[in-house]
Amino acid sequence: MLYYLFDYLAQLDFPGAGLFHYISFRSAMALILSLGISTIIGKSIIDWLQKKQIGETIRNLGLEGQMQKKGTPTMGGIIIIVAILVPILLLARLSNTYIILMLITTVWLGTLGFIDDYTKVFRKNKDGVSGKMKIVAQIGLGLIVGLTLYLSPDAVMRENVKVIKADHNVEVAYSSTVKSTQTTIPFVKNNNLDYRNFVSFVPIKYRTAATWAIFVLMAILVVTAVSNGANLTDGLDGLAAGSSAIIGVALGILAYVSSNIEYSAYLSIMYIPGGEELVVFAFAFIGACIGFLWYNAFPAQVFMGDTGSLTLGGIIAVFAIIIHKELLLPILCGVFFVESLSVIIQTSYFKWTKKRTGTGRRIFKMTPLHHHFQKAGNSGIDALLQRPFAVIPESKITVRFWLIGILLAVLTLATLKMR
Repeated sequence: MLYYLFDYLAQLDFPGAGLFHYISFRSAMALILSLGISTIIGKSIIDWLQKKQIGETIRNLGLEGQMQKKGTPTMGGIIIIVAILVPILLLARLSNTYIILMLITTVWLGTLGFIDDYTKVFRKNKDGVSGKMKIVAQIGLGLIVGLTLYLSPDAVMRENVKVIKADHNVEVAYSSTVKSTQTTIPFVKNNNLDYRNFVSFVPIKYRTAATWAIFVLMAILVVTAVSNGANLTDGLDGLAAGSSAIIGVALGILAYVSSNIEYSAYLSIMYIPGGEELVVFAFAFIGACIGFLWYNAFPAQVFMGDTGSLTLGGIIAVFAIIIHKELLLPILCGVFFVESLSVIIQTSYFKWTKKRTGTGRRIFKMTPLHHHFQKAGNSGIDALLQRPFAVIPESKITVRFWLIGILLAVLTLATLKMR
């Protein structure tokens, strides 16, 4: 909203109004505003949650310090959502298709998570919204994102840009603007993968539709996987919020270079016109996560609940899909990926050993993986698989996961030149 006001004032030569045309200025303002909103309103929301007795129900799983968290307010994801929406509504170009998709994602998954938390807290249903309903909602969002990118005339890109250097002058050459199902992949010289390659067997007249069908299915898979991964990661104070902030920084950088004609040319990645507005969103996202950490860092005064974790994961997924970097997420979101993988491995191994021997065995002491390091080691048949035996303090686990997340973010950015 402010963008359009100052755009009008700039046409009237109002002093300083032209600043709103600069992505760097609006991004910085979005970061400051989201950080301020999350820290200022955070206390009020926490007090309201405590007044309404919206506290976390804790099951005793034998984890160090676990029962001390009983009654800590949950549904704190409301803080994150408000701290993202307000700066974006004020500072972003709301006519931008990508911003519209990000706003839909935030509200869609925020609502899903809120309903889930509401069911758990007020209706005393510990399972919350059924798994099937969550999957249906995530599939619905994936469909909206995939079909919008397919049908919208504004969702376009320019094929691999080239930089020609002669006499210290840089000339930028690029193809015409096109709809594309290409995506960036790491570690290879020709770093674009086109989903069209998977439907080469389809008759030519149906090939475009088949290609976009693959793209939509990929969007559904990515949204579902990353949002659930973030949800599983939200088990230690500050872990999900801190990890998401780190991922947000990397995505902001990727959005910036993808929307800059010269940087995208230098890195030989796709140029995405209009993608610069996503930088504003990324900075609002980072500010909201960091501001939430003010209250969520160990020992947490509030938990984000599914209201926050599903929203954070969905935002990361859709953001990456829009800038055609979804295949970098297994590296960038490595913490989320490993957390999800640990649950899958544990469940599969338990069922397999129970079927073969009648007694289910476990590879990890407990999953998701962060709980493995919180629980004392067992002795006996599974002891070698369940190291370390000593309990690691929660705050140390969180910081170590953050450090791993930083390394993965740096590696993700480095893959653009590691070819």
